[in-house]
Amino acid sequence: MQAYRAQLLRFDAQGQALYDSDGLLVVDGDASGVRRVLDAGPYRTLAGRHPQVPITHWPERIIAPGFIDMHVHYAQTDIIGAPAAGLLPWLENYTFPAEARFVDSQYAAEVAGVFFDELLRNGVTTALVFPTSHPASADAFFARAEHHGLRMIGGKVLQDRHSPDGVRDETEQSLIDTEALIRRWHGKGRLGYAITPRFAPTSSEAQLRGAGELAAKYPDTWIHSHVAENRDEVTWVRELYPNSRSYLGVYQDFGLMRRRAVYAHCIHLDDADRRLMHDTQTAAAVSPTSNLFLGSGFFDFEAAMARGVPHGLASDVGGGTSFCPFHTMLAAYYVGREGQSKPGLSLSPAQLWWLHTGAAARALGLEGVIGTLQPGTEADFVVINPKATPLLARKTARAQNLDELLFSLIVLGDDRAIESVVIA
Repeated sequence: MQAYRAQLLRFDAQGQALYDSDGLLVVDGDASGVRRVLDAGPYRTLAGRHPQVPITHWPERIIAPGFIDMHVHYAQTDIIGAPAAGLLPWLENYTFPAEARFVDSQYAAEVAGVFFDELLRNGVTTALVFPTSHPASADAFFARAEHHGLRMIGGKVLQDRHSPDGVRDETEQSLIDTEALIRRWHGKGRLGYAITPRFAPTSSEAQLRGAGELAAKYPDTWIHSHVAENRDEVTWVRELYPNSRSYLGVYQDFGLMRRRAVYAHCIHLDDADRRLMHDTQTAAAVSPTSNLFLGSGFFDFEAAMARGVPHGLASDVGGGTSFCPFHTMLAAYYVGREGQSKPGLSLSPAQLWWLHTGAAARALGLEGVIGTLQPGTEADFVVINPKATPLLARKTARAQNLDELLFSLIVLGDDRAIESVVIA
């Protein structure tokens, strides 16, 4: 057992922020070796309940749940900030050439090391990740995640058409490779496998059908893809799949919508699509820095909340411009102010933080496991220094309430504010 004393931010199951200006987090290991939260709350209340437990004290620091990134491409680490006219030319000119290099397992391992260093430097303790179409890229990702003891989810990308040589796979072999990787990595330690069609245009009907069959055979795996990011892409899908009701409907037609299915972007949807996501408990990974950078559009938070669509925040590196959750939350705030069907929606700082922690855990089907620092959850957390830079210190010292403190960090914070990351 171990206890940690600092300011403490956590969330209840409904997403209500709970804050103790002088808090205590008590953790203990379980039979598997994973450390879980045993108790959490005000120091004055809890200290007497755990008199023999050693305490690590972090004065003037904040303990908070580790951030959860719902959609990120580790193979695109080196193409952050690549200029392009939009999504499709960006894929052609930068993404596919970069990903072709991941056929080399040594190169894949090297980039995986950089990727995980960046996640941890920015306080991200769980992510749903795209490798590439090469099995070696998935092996490198999982091996590095296992090395760190992280709860990570990913899977080999499926793309058997409309893709250049070097990243295009072969239909039958891609499904054989996927099942082999599921058996090798899914449920090993804290790792989870995601069946990963890149997006509907780059998979044949046979490949999507096979992906749906694997999803039915392994129902506790995840499904991970993109949908309705860009209007040109939506038009292309309509031409390729004219019998489907919508772009999202393509995935439904092949059995790829269920709990633990996550689709990035979800910008150009209608209410019927949102009802389908609610009914199937399919989640949206909201990627605001990517959508702003590529000019793709705005996620409609208001409509998603009204229809009960599970959703959380994502960096979407390398279309996204930063691994930093503070930057992602700030971009989501901009979208919440400007991109809604009814102008004026403003996501509160606590809501933004929830979308990058507990709400993301719920959208991934991991509620009660990570994301809140409630008793029984895994003890992944960050230690934040609210005085990491002179301006941040000046601003946070003037905070009159929790929202002002959190918003100061969202607007002015970066990786320098993440002082420590503790992995369960």
